[in-house]
Amino acid sequence: MKKLINVSLSKIKMAELSTLKTEALIIGNYESKKLDGVTKFIDTKSKGVLKKLISRNELSGSLGNSVYLPSLNGISAEKVYLKGCGKLNKELTESEFLTLALSMANSALNSKAKNIHIFMPFVKVQSKSEEWNFKILARTIESSSYKYFFKGKKNQPKNNLNKVSIISTHIGNNISTLKNSIKIGQVTAVGINTSKELGNTPANICTPSYLASQAKALSRTFPHIKTKVLGEKEMKKIGMDCLLSVGQGSAQESKFIIMQYLGGPKNKKPNVIVGKGITFDTGGISIKPSPAMDEMKYDMCGSASVMGTMRAIAELKPKSNIIGVIASAENMPSSTATKPGDVVKTLSGQTVEILNTDAEGRLVLCDALTYVERFNPASVIDIATLTGACVVALGHEATGLLSNNQPLADKILECGESSCDRAWQLPLWDVYQKDLNSKYADIANIGGRAGTITAACFLSRFTENYKWAHLDIAGTAYGGKLGKTSSGRPVSLLTEYLLSQK
Repeated sequence: MKKLINVSLSKIKMAELSTLKTEALIIGNYESKKLDGVTKFIDTKSKGVLKKLISRNELSGSLGNSVYLPSLNGISAEKVYLKGCGKLNKELTESEFLTLALSMANSALNSKAKNIHIFMPFVKVQSKSEEWNFKILARTIESSSYKYFFKGKKNQPKNNLNKVSIISTHIGNNISTLKNSIKIGQVTAVGINTSKELGNTPANICTPSYLASQAKALSRTFPHIKTKVLGEKEMKKIGMDCLLSVGQGSAQESKFIIMQYLGGPKNKKPNVIVGKGITFDTGGISIKPSPAMDEMKYDMCGSASVMGTMRAIAELKPKSNIIGVIASAENMPSSTATKPGDVVKTLSGQTVEILNTDAEGRLVLCDALTYVERFNPASVIDIATLTGACVVALGHEATGLLSNNQPLADKILECGESSCDRAWQLPLWDVYQKDLNSKYADIANIGGRAGTITAACFLSRFTENYKWAHLDIAGTAYGGKLGKTSSGRPVSLLTEYLLSQK
């Protein structure tokens, strides 16, 4: 995935706003009944148009207020959009600023213009710098521009926009810092769009082998990403029988993918992210109901987020060591498929009684989590569309977070807030572990009513030797207001976390 838009930053004088040769000019304006600053200037140039809009209560500058002015007299821009930023000295929350950025991005796209300018005034956001504002704006513009293109389909979506200039009248000597923030925001968005693209790709195309080919392609584009792929023979040889049990009913070969980025000293412990990559989940022998089963192509969104995050890391080049791992299989019913009641051995040596073959994500992840112990990791985060129970608990707004290390959990929560990609922590108490007791194996793969928690309890049995956190993205990877389309979450959260690890 490449950048969709050329986003740049420049400082201008107020007087230059009226003479900008651009197809569309989007202006952020403050809430006030009096004309001041940019609104006063535009009103003077347009001979009182804004005064009329204020008198009719159409232009207020309040957060969410939006006014479209085509062919505004005295302004060279073909189209002008005014976007309310709230009161000058009132702080916005992170989510409020994100809403503002989304509104600006949507106007840019809806303008059908190729070249636009966005005037961003100084907006106070709680505990955030202006660099953060520009980062979020650039990220939002790039990520909002994504559209899924399927070869052969008629009436393909089009994106006319190819250049966005963010302009300001108040930039001081920190223009290089702001430009770097824009780069981080936009590159993160490219990672988000990479994740979206993989998630939206039909499962007959996006197979475990396809994911492996995409990981190898990433290494070809960015040679400092080293990719290794294990097939079923290699996995069998080292004892990853639990992962293999999930894919044994499918004609598609399961794959285990390791992507290594070494930007720090060789002796520096890496941070590891592990993605669930079930490219299609029928439920296996414990087959799912047919309505909405088409959505099970999104059961690999954990792996998509790992790929998207590694794409962002590859371009941003932090001075740290980061490893992305994908455990991928297709879960199908057949005469060779795993059956309820089967007992399999994990890479760790523990045995698992598979009571429900639709609880397969934890089976591929447990072997992956054992495998990454060899890297002596500083931290490990796994990402998975793991449980429908998480959607019941948190809906489509927050990612479920469980961890065996509270400082790690706190940092992830902080990064979720800062990136506007929030998570919410659920308990991982020992009292829930008993729900996974089995008569015939060391552990059962399901148990109890608290499905999201007991799923994490299962994974915790394989993470006792390092700091670990589990992100359940069943409600945030797709769905909700987005419908049947990938959100690209939690690439923003993961990138924010990994960049914070010095």
